[in-house]
Amino acid sequence: MPAPAVSFEFFPPQSLEASFRLWDTVQVLAPLAPRFVSVTYGAGGTTRDLTRDAVSTLHKASGLNVAAHLTCVNASRAETLAIAEGFAEAGVREIVALRGDPPKSAGRFDPHPDGFANSCELIAALAETGRFTIRVGAYPDRHPEAASAQADIDWLKRKIDAGASEAITQFFFEAETFFRFRDACAKAGIDAPIIPGILPIENWNGARRFAERCGTAIPAWLADAFETAQRDGRADLLATAVCTELCSDLIEGGVDSLHFYTLNRPELTRDVCHALGVVPHVSLRDVA
Repeated sequence: MPAPAVSFEFFPPQSLEASFRLWDTVQVLAPLAPRFVSVTYGAGGTTRDLTRDAVSTLHKASGLNVAAHLTCVNASRAETLAIAEGFAEAGVREIVALRGDPPKSAGRFDPHPDGFANSCELIAALAETGRFTIRVGAYPDRHPEAASAQADIDWLKRKIDAGASEAITQFFFEAETFFRFRDACAKAGIDAPIIPGILPIENWNGARRFAERCGTAIPAWLADAFETAQRDGRADLLATAVCTELCSDLIEGGVDSLHFYTLNRPELTRDVCHALGVVPHVSLRDVA
């Protein structure tokens, strides 16, 4: 079984300690030669400046192909495109374009009066510049705000048609969830690559809360297994086994690229990658 291509998502640090954690994460995972690494925005655009700084620093210091998340939240069109232009001028030509989550106090997404109304408008504007490779989000389990699973697929097609070249899915817990989604996308005429998003379960309680918020189905067998493993002190072993098996099933089903949500904790992601045959073969650029 050939080793997959991999990519990793990080979030921007909000403290000195978190900055060291991010850099440690990069040092652990960079030798696996990821296709790209992405840096997230916080809900409501709360980490916009931190994201910009982290993207610029990683691009300059690591030699990695860095993709910046960019959202429509709490910014005018001009402000959003100015941020994108800043990325391009810094040499960052990859963007993960998202509508974005509203501020936690808002409860729902309301477009900025002078901003993009949705992700499709943002994607089209970025594509018009001709300066970026654009990736977008996709939802194998129905997005909490979507009317139906088909509505999610229809919206994804609109995003691809607007100029995106690849989609990255929200995380899921069973390979069959992805395969059903992939087949439905193909039936809808979506021919862009759809990359499975993988969440290594560092903390089951946290992963479960995250899944409930974003509409990811939680299999009963998985919940039971982690509850037992937590009692027996074997949660780390179970997490590695579950994630490795999920990825192996995906690869056997024809997937050749995986995107890992690292939560800036690299060890489990690294161990799973090693189990899949993704081994170190390049060194992080010397930045001393």
